[in-house]
Amino acid sequence: MTIDVWMQHPTLRFLRNDMFASLRRWVGESMPSDEPPIETTLAAMDAANVDVGILSAWRGPNGLDLISNDQVAGWIRLHPSRFAGLVAVNLDHPVEAVRELRRCVRDAGFVGLRVVPWLWNAPPTDRRYYPLFAECVELSVPFCTQVGHTGPLRPSETGRPIPYIDQVALDFPELVIVCGHVGYPWTEEMIAVARKHQNVYIDTSAYTVERLPAELVAFMKTNTGQRKVLFGTNYPMIAHDRALAGLDALGLDAKARTAYLHGNAERVFDLRPRAPAEVLP
Repeated sequence: MTIDVWMQHPTLRFLRNDMFASLRRWVGESMPSDEPPIETTLAAMDAANVDVGILSAWRGPNGLDLISNDQVAGWIRLHPSRFAGLVAVNLDHPVEAVRELRRCVRDAGFVGLRVVPWLWNAPPTDRRYYPLFAECVELSVPFCTQVGHTGPLRPSETGRPIPYIDQVALDFPELVIVCGHVGYPWTEEMIAVARKHQNVYIDTSAYTVERLPAELVAFMKTNTGQRKVLFGTNYPMIAHDRALAGLDALGLDAKARTAYLHGNAERVFDLRPRAPAEVLP
């Protein structure tokens, strides 16, 4: 079994946004003319034997709504055994953001919150995040975020594990934090923070096997590291079969491989069978 903890089903609004122009050049994907059906994403998962994908909504400043929470809930409703959801919120309106997080988790079974700091030009220590962190603790769902440099042409400072993730984990020791994109070029900092804090995890989204930093692979083979790293793709930027190609070359034993591909995600996101999500009102 394989679970992808960081992926999007791309809407045309998402694919056509100028912020992703540099990524489109990098991955060399052509732009579709019609709205991609959810079956396209399912086919990509099936091609690599990925059983479950955690889909995220995408929301940013100034009314930027590239993939809505309602859309994600609808896709989960259509395929409840294949998808779970991450909430996107408007940081500029913190009270509204807390209400939206609560609504999506309680009413539609979403399994976490995701905020991409560079999108808001605000590191996770920004005061607007803190009510959301408290609500994540109350709802028993993780906070998912991006660490490391940015692919889009935006400043990378917000993705530093130290001081930002370290400080959040100190302020909210009960908060489960899943840090996507491995933290490069600060991967050693990211590993140090994951070792230090019981509830801090790393996912490998945006990286193929051959590009994973050697220090992260070594960490995955330790007793601590094998329970701290989760598989992710950042689909559609990286397809599932490409992200998993050459997996044997990592040299993970059976226990570490199982934990990486699905065991850690099942535990961190509490991915037990649940009732199908309803379309949000």
